[in-house]
Amino acid sequence: MAPTDDTGQTAPQHAPPIGTPAPGRPPTEAAAGATGARMPRWLPRAMVLALALVAVFQLGSWAFHQLIGLLLNILIAFFLALAIEPAVSWMAARGLRRGFATLLVFLGLLIVAAGFVTLLGSMLAGQIITMVEGFPGYLDSVISWVNHTFHTELRRVDVQEGVLRSDWLRKYVQNSAAGVLDVSAQVLGGLFQLLTIALFSFYFAADGPRLRRALCSVLPPARQAEVLRAWEIAVDKTGGYIYSRGLMALISGIAHYILFQALGVPYAPVLGVWVGLVSQFIPTIGTYLAGALPMLIAFTVAPWYALWVLVFVVVYQQFENYMLQPKLTSKTVDIHPAVAFGSVIAGTALLGAVGALIAIPAVATLQAFLGAYVKRYAVTDDPRVHGHRRRGPAVDGSLTRAWRRWVRQPEAEASGAGEAGVGTTADGSS
Repeated sequence: MAPTDDTGQTAPQHAPPIGTPAPGRPPTEAAAGATGARMPRWLPRAMVLALALVAVFQLGSWAFHQLIGLLLNILIAFFLALAIEPAVSWMAARGLRRGFATLLVFLGLLIVAAGFVTLLGSMLAGQIITMVEGFPGYLDSVISWVNHTFHTELRRVDVQEGVLRSDWLRKYVQNSAAGVLDVSAQVLGGLFQLLTIALFSFYFAADGPRLRRALCSVLPPARQAEVLRAWEIAVDKTGGYIYSRGLMALISGIAHYILFQALGVPYAPVLGVWVGLVSQFIPTIGTYLAGALPMLIAFTVAPWYALWVLVFVVVYQQFENYMLQPKLTSKTVDIHPAVAFGSVIAGTALLGAVGALIAIPAVATLQAFLGAYVKRYAVTDDPRVHGHRRRGPAVDGSLTRAWRRWVRQPEAEASGAGEAGVGTTADGSS
């Protein structure tokens, strides 16, 4: 209804001033604020892209952790293929097919390993039987020594009954029975891992030219030459590393064989080969495994012989670590002994036993490859290069000059005082 005045007549309606917004329409500032509050168009896409990147990263990390065992096996197989590459290439150059040459190399390694394991197993079984049969005599000698030393009255029957009725033996038997399945699973897993490594090594060695051709086909010619050079350097350095390890195994085996023969330990040749191979080709724990078996067998001859074997193993290991291994490694793979030692520590920290095994050839390959691209200059003929100090004013410096002034200062003061005294006496007498 239209508004009315006091007389009941309809009040006239005035038009709004020009420029005044009509009633009911939103102001322009509100419309502008509403438009500015909208989400930018690029923000949803950026959020989706960020979430996708996070998902891909998580998926890649999960896949890497799941496949790390397979990747380590492939890495070991690759270095094993590099190690047998010279032998395969030598036979292939004389007319044999590369696959057949690789098969011959693997058969030779398998025959040597099987013969060594068979001989070692028979020796170990015989020594275990000897120890079991002679255990009562060892126990009687130990009991008599304890009774004579500590004035006790122990008997073997009491000791045997105490051991058989003890709780720790019962728990040990229960845990051993429960762990049979775990040991079997670990043995099967180890055999499968060895089969995987052997299979990949065979493919890498037999199809080496095809693998290099496939790798070079996706690279420009300049990069192809660099890849082939790196491959050749890796073959040389890995072969040199295997050669140095074999030479150290030979030296270690001969040294320990002499000790075992001198002590009269049975199966001295086999034990020497065992110590040489296990200590060199099983990293980290190889030394302990190599020394445990000779100590066990020496104990069957005389308990003190086991102590002599332990002392010799420890002393020889120190000699090998600090003198023999750095010299041979630096000669065969051409790296500094300190670099070789540090690379083994770094490889062990990164990849464990696998890293310790392949650290030296990997570092030697990298060093040789980078050395081809590092520009070197002639060294100036300066005595300081050879560790000698340079003599002259440039080296003497202000400290030497200050020392000389300090030494000569008392002499100058003494001579000045003498001259002053002589002048006074002359004046007084005159």
